[in-house]
Amino acid sequence: MEFEVSKKPARWEAYDREHIWHPYTSMTRPLSTYAVKAANGVYLRLTDGRELIDGMSSWWTAIHGYNHPRLNAAIERQLKSMAHVMFGGLTHKPAIALAERLIGLTAKPLQHVFFCDSGSVSVEVALKMAVQYWYARGRADKKRMLTVLGGYHGDTFGAMSVCDPVNGMHQMFTGMMPRQLFASMPQCDGDKWDDAWIFELKALLETNRDEIAAVIIEPIVQGAGGMRIYGAEYLRQLRRLCDANDVLLIFDEIATGFGRTGRLFAYQHADVVPDIICLGKAMTGGYMTLAATLTTSRVANGISADGSGVLMHGPTFMANPLACSVAAESIDLLLETPWQERVHAIEAQLLKELEPCRQLPVVSDVRCIGAIGVVETRIAVEMPWMQERFVENSVWIRPFSNLVYIMPPYIITEDQLSKLTSAMKTVLAEWSERIDKI
Repeated sequence: MEFEVSKKPARWEAYDREHIWHPYTSMTRPLSTYAVKAANGVYLRLTDGRELIDGMSSWWTAIHGYNHPRLNAAIERQLKSMAHVMFGGLTHKPAIALAERLIGLTAKPLQHVFFCDSGSVSVEVALKMAVQYWYARGRADKKRMLTVLGGYHGDTFGAMSVCDPVNGMHQMFTGMMPRQLFASMPQCDGDKWDDAWIFELKALLETNRDEIAAVIIEPIVQGAGGMRIYGAEYLRQLRRLCDANDVLLIFDEIATGFGRTGRLFAYQHADVVPDIICLGKAMTGGYMTLAATLTTSRVANGISADGSGVLMHGPTFMANPLACSVAAESIDLLLETPWQERVHAIEAQLLKELEPCRQLPVVSDVRCIGAIGVVETRIAVEMPWMQERFVENSVWIRPFSNLVYIMPPYIITEDQLSKLTSAMKTVLAEWSERIDKI
């Protein structure tokens, strides 16, 4: 049977609406989608000819922009030899080369790499590592996780169990998920510190230390759970508490890794080292899905302490050669460019150009760090209306809940970034007036 996709955009866009389920939307009342024909640099070209400046880096991944010749060439070179082989019982140079880079870039204790096929899976693997570590040491009761409110770690079941249980997206699955422990979200007041900000977590940790395997947290920036920024001292205090209570520490750097906060990894703001770290998103420069979970020799060897402990996970497409090749090239490209200078310049411009949004009655806060700019509104935004207005302003910005934010590619120019921030101010001002009239 032969299938032919119509050459008329209207035809296949209609097919999309009828049959394809997009993320976080309904099949009966789907949000609008905009068909992309091509992407280059910081621009998305729609099938109707319009060009949009991408403020989202395709969910924070395309740090070098789109259609980069070096990243294209890396995939093309690898494609000539092999696109994929299973990683069970086999290995290959792209995986080894990428592992070498990841170990070289992260803190010295992190010496072992497990490749995954998505960020959510890297969190699943981290949770399994923590539980299996204690199981192998004869402490099978240590199988719960402690985390903080306001976090987001993915959409698979283990990852969902450590997402915010109240304001997250997964309440309907509560009865199916492990019951984890939650402390108040981290607080921040510049460089100030108050022990009260971590008192609740400390109490939970000390009271439940015999059943807690690990604490998992997004360092410095809580991502999709609320785009909150907090101080480095919280992580220093947390590391000390985990050590004192014999609990592992997991950092979820899927969103923050590879320069997004102004440091190569967010944990470097605090100069502390986790026992396990999850990496993903920007690792391949937005080209292919790939993630990694790194851990220490203590954890890796501890899992096998009973003589039979093997890590019970094996994604079919783990360490895909194409993905590993482009990831290694993306990392090399990042390190060869003045990425830190660029990210700091983006931060300074975001701070300056988004601050006026604070004067709008609908806005409750404005916050920025690195290449992250966030405007928090007092009520949830009108997503369909606002999305359309941004497209009409020739930018791609996708708000959610009560957050209008951007995480642009690092290659963005000053003028291009100003178009993004100007669109945010314009649309938020229009929305503020729109609300007043309702």
